[in-house]
Amino acid sequence: MTAAPPDPAPTRLPTDRRAPLAVIGGSGIYRFLDDVTDVVIDTPWGPPSAPVSIGQLGDRTVAFLPRHGTGHHLAPHRVPYRANLWALREVGARRVYAPCASGSLQPHLAPGEFVVCDQLVDRTSGRADTYFDGDIVNHVSFAEPYCPELRQAVVEAGAEAETRVHDGGTVVVIQGPRFSTRAESQWFRGNGWDVVNMTQYPEALLARELGLCYAGIALITDWDAGVEGDPSLPTVTQTDVFAVMEANAHHVRNLLFAALDRVGLEPGCGCAAATNGVVVTAPGG
Repeated sequence: MTAAPPDPAPTRLPTDRRAPLAVIGGSGIYRFLDDVTDVVIDTPWGPPSAPVSIGQLGDRTVAFLPRHGTGHHLAPHRVPYRANLWALREVGARRVYAPCASGSLQPHLAPGEFVVCDQLVDRTSGRADTYFDGDIVNHVSFAEPYCPELRQAVVEAGAEAETRVHDGGTVVVIQGPRFSTRAESQWFRGNGWDVVNMTQYPEALLARELGLCYAGIALITDWDAGVEGDPSLPTVTQTDVFAVMEANAHHVRNLLFAALDRVGLEPGCGCAAATNGVVVTAPGG
């Protein structure tokens, strides 16, 4: 006989423990802060990737959720994106940073450097990518998919820390879990896109539908296949990506710490206005 699982923690936190800021951890980042409270949340779209961890960064309360689960058991196409963003909103998050592993499509963007994306191209398929799939129709503005205030805070933090942070870039999001062919990579580069990733969509769009500020921070882990047009160059492997993420995890954390410390808690951007005043409360809107 096995013991019954503990009852889920309440989804509504005391006011002094609600977290206006949040981080979604990418590959290699499964914990963020010390001395945290784990909150189990059951969303209308099922459970998120893991319990949400609430902790303190100075005088700021920050929520953290590992995108792929605490043991990286969720492939990009299986991440419960709707549940994840919903869970962060439930604990009070209004501004979300989302670091992610990415391949470079351009020679001037080297492994170990960061790109604070300002545009996104979706090449995924079959993912649940909206909260408005019922009787309520709502077309949110997505021309500018990333929050300018969150982006600026990362750029400034990188300059202060003398970390190589590129201000602006287009991420093309592929379905995964496989990596690109050389032909696909050359096509992406020929279109002028900068990095390739597997998780920024629909994560960024779902944040917008909930009225949350969102910024993707791409850590370049490799040169994508075909970037230099030289078939003799080694192609990327999962082992390579994870090794670079592990080696640079402390750089990611330090950059996030600095950005979270300086970004305003009260948004002055227009991210929330993109919802057209519609608040999602349950499946179907």
